[in-house]
Amino acid sequence: MGKFFEDIIGSFKPIFVYALVGESGTGKSFRSKLLAEKYGIDALIDDGLLIQNDKILAGHSAKREKTYMGAVRVALFDDKEHRDEVAKAWKKARIKKLLILGTSEKMVMKIATRLQLPQPQKIIHIEEIASREEIEKAIKSRQVEGKHVIPVPSIEIKRSYPQIFSNSIKLFFRRKKMFNKGQKDGKMFEKSIVQPEFSKKGRVEISEAALTQMVMHCVMECEPAVKVKKMTIKTDKRGYKIIITIDVPFGTQLTGKIHKLQRYIIDKIEGYTGILIEEVSIVIDKITGTDFKE
Repeated sequence: MGKFFEDIIGSFKPIFVYALVGESGTGKSFRSKLLAEKYGIDALIDDGLLIQNDKILAGHSAKREKTYMGAVRVALFDDKEHRDEVAKAWKKARIKKLLILGTSEKMVMKIATRLQLPQPQKIIHIEEIASREEIEKAIKSRQVEGKHVIPVPSIEIKRSYPQIFSNSIKLFFRRKKMFNKGQKDGKMFEKSIVQPEFSKKGRVEISEAALTQMVMHCVMECEPAVKVKKMTIKTDKRGYKIIITIDVPFGTQLTGKIHKLQRYIIDKIEGYTGILIEEVSIVIDKITGTDFKE
């Protein structure tokens, strides 16, 4: 059979997608290579990069971004050119098994969709492969020292991202310790330690009062007929979540206008402040201007 026909047949072979989920700084990148070794995974997606056989195959690293918000967008493949490049590369490489790293199941599913991959068939949480002590140690290293890991040898990072390269580390993992399968053998891995620009500068924060004022202004600009009745703002490590309760006039095309309002609020606030709006939820409490009696 010629190479042409082999390429056609290979392109139709299904790819099996794994996911490793854990909060930022819990050691996902640190442990991803051993996980790949255990399941015979060919390649992985981590922070905007497609990595295969210790080489960066496509994409660019979120860790080169100067802002936390920019890093999140790269990791989620928000840019069409970026995601198309990586999608084309994994298809061309005829990868059979791929591991996606993400901070939540929702995130890895979104990445899979954007890269034209099947949804993950097996999801592994960091707590399944690392002890509480190991996770806490990783979190402390991230918070205190700003250390991040890219799971490729230092030669790759020095060539592609010399400005953020800090150090490299060689590790010998014993499978018995990590997976409790009884194996006593292990393998040596080299990983690169980097310090992104955004971790040097710290995180931008904004007071709840100021954020509330900005949201109210956005609503007034985008949909002046909408009345805001209540607003709740929550924060976590990934950004801000805003819940807005509103009244809307009768006759409003809810689907189109509400989605437009959500997008408008996110784009305006992120653009002006540099903070990350993780989610805007809009709750419609009342349709006004009707003859219905309460």
